Amino acid sequence: MSYAIPSWDLPSVPVVGSEDRFPVRRIYCIGRNYAAHAREMGADEREPPFFFLKPGDAIVQNGATIPYPPATENFHYEAELVAAIGKGGANISVDDANDHIFGYGVGIDLTRRDLQEEAKGMRRPWDMGKGFDASAPCSEIYPAATIGHPTAGAITLTVNGETRQSGDIGDMIWNMPESVAYLSGLVTLEPGDLIYTGTPEGVGAVNRGEEIVVHVDGVCDLTLKIA
Repeated sequence: MSYAIPSWDLPSVPVVGSEDRFPVRRIYCIGRNYAAHAREMGADEREPPFFFLKPGDAIVQNGATIPYPPATENFHYEAELVAAIGKGGANISVDDANDHIFGYGVGIDLTRRDLQEEAKGMRRPWDMGKGFDASAPCSEIYPAATIGHPTAGAITLTVNGETRQSGDIGDMIWNMPESVAYLSGLVTLEPGDLIYTGTPEGVGAVNRGEEIVVHVDGVCDLTLKIA
């Protein structure tokens, strides 16, 4: 097949223990999935989960350095556990959800908070606050066949060695199987989809020249530098 314009490389992340890579199709992010973070963002109930999207080519590899993005002076980090979908489906049951997960990684939902808050105030979409270039750093994918399906364990984020976020993935309001099942009732999940599962409390700004490290017990560390 030929294309009318030059095509682009398929976004992907490494798979641990394999020379193959995990191709990235869509990136779904769950909003306010930890109670303490929901409170710091102005909510405090177990409402149905809500989702927003980042483009697949917003992926950033582990250990990368990215530029401070344009059009913001309030650039925020949000540490997240990431689920990689290996088997597609619609209306997946909670009991079957883990069978659709290929593996797990560690991610950061980078946010231009000032643009997001402006959009909220005007009742407009968040896209330019959430779905901009290089807004979805993601580690290697660790197959569930190797590490299992994490249900508890520390999730932390440091900036230049100072702890800014500290929580436990067991504190997610909607756990992984529930989130997969609910999302699959809204859209058909496909192999290559990533789900960023929400962040604990302590979100805040990162500045030029700083280094972020995110750790999730039983998975790995993700390092990102801001140019």
